Amino acid sequence: MADFNQNHFALFGLTPAFAIDAEALDRAYRELQAEIHPDRFAHAGEADQRLAVQWATRANEAYQALKHPFARACYLLTLQGIDAMAPGHAAMPMAFLERQMAGREALADAVAEADFDALDRLEKATRTEAEKLLGEVAESIDSRHDYAAAAEVLRQYRFLEKFLADLGHAYDEMA
Repeated sequence: MADFNQNHFALFGLTPAFAIDAEALDRAYRELQAEIHPDRFAHAGEADQRLAVQWATRANEAYQALKHPFARACYLLTLQGIDAMAPGHAAMPMAFLERQMAGREALADAVAEADFDALDRLEKATRTEAEKLLGEVAESIDSRHDYAAAAEVLRQYRFLEKFLADLGHAYDEMA
C-alpha cells in the first residue's frame, strides 16, 4: 500500500494544482478503492482489516478534498502553510462587503415579495461572481503562486457559497 504520509495529490498520482483533471482523479480514486477496499480484506487478519479501513477512510477524505474546488483550494493552501479560513483572516474588501449587504437586502425583498424572478437574477449574478472568484483563486495558485492572494479571494468565495445556500433556502421557503 501507499505511504500514509504522502499528500492527497500524490495518493492519486496527480500534480498539486488547483486545475486538475477530474476524470483522472475519479479514475485514480476508483483504482485505489479497488485495491484497498475493506471487503478485499474480509478474510485477512484483524490488523490487515483495520489497516484497510484506515486506508479506505484516508482515500475517501483525500478524494473529497480534491473533488470540490473550495476544499481543493483550502488543501493546496494548507500545503503552503496557510489556513485560509482561520478566524484571524476575517477582513474583506469594503466594496465586496457593500455588494454582499446589497445582495442580502435584495434577498430579503425578494422573499418578502415572493419574487422568484428576482431570486433567479440574484442567484445568477452570485454564481457568476463565484465562478469569477474561483478563476482568480486558480490563477493565484497555479500561475502566480501568490498563496496569500488566493486565500483572500477564497474567503470571498466562501462568503458567496454561504449566500448561495441562503438563496436555496429562500426558494424552499417560498415554494
